[in-house]
Amino acid sequence: MTKEALLTPINEKYDELKQALKGTDIKKIRELALEVHGMVHPAEISGRTEKTIADYVLDHMLAGNQNVIVPREDCEVDLHYAGTKTVPLCWQLWHTYRIEDLVSNILMMDQGQIFNEEWKRRIGASITDTGNALEFDEAAAFGKGIHAEALREYMIEVGKNTRGILENLTLEQVQSMVPEEWVMRILEEGGVTTDFRSVWLLVFWGRLTRGGMILTPLTGHHMMHLPPCLNTIVCRKAASGSLSVSSADFGLTGMEFRNT
Repeated sequence: MTKEALLTPINEKYDELKQALKGTDIKKIRELALEVHGMVHPAEISGRTEKTIADYVLDHMLAGNQNVIVPREDCEVDLHYAGTKTVPLCWQLWHTYRIEDLVSNILMMDQGQIFNEEWKRRIGASITDTGNALEFDEAAAFGKGIHAEALREYMIEVGKNTRGILENLTLEQVQSMVPEEWVMRILEEGGVTTDFRSVWLLVFWGRLTRGGMILTPLTGHHMMHLPPCLNTIVCRKAASGSLSVSSADFGLTGMEFRNT
């Protein structure tokens, strides 16, 4: 599969979603939000029949590679507020789904997040926040404690829950911002820390409409983190001889999601 074949459909639907969010057709907004969400999450979440970019990354993690070190992301702006620029593979999935859980439930719906002490124990997580401010040694130690299958189960529950929210959004909700006290709940519940590399997320999210949250934390954010993981996976497979072509020939080197 080439880079273009994998990413072009996502980019095209993402652009359609951006345009729809400028209008008032809530049925179209819901449909496109669900379609893009399905394209950047494991197929099990949406019931898709073909593998998604998320499936390739998740499958590799579940095959005993949760602590393979990967670039955190390709977005240099965000990396200015990061503790480490390289992380264990499992950190990427923890980070994106913790953010999705926090944003979809607390910010979009003012309801309880899925994550709790039981999930923390099952996953083997040493933190409750998104992991933004972890230094490399801290991120590496975090990865060694993670139970990959439990993390997968958390991802599936978060993703399915988000789809239920997207299916029922009203136009008024999509176009509105949320109260400051909802944003601060994330800090109070341990979703971010007081470290500036973590707490800046509250400022960013607090400036978004719910429509903006659909575009960034719930869909586009996943595509800041998945392509660098996939690049590493392809390079590892090519180096081990499990691919008959080089990573460059495979077309997945230097993948870049056009999030503009």
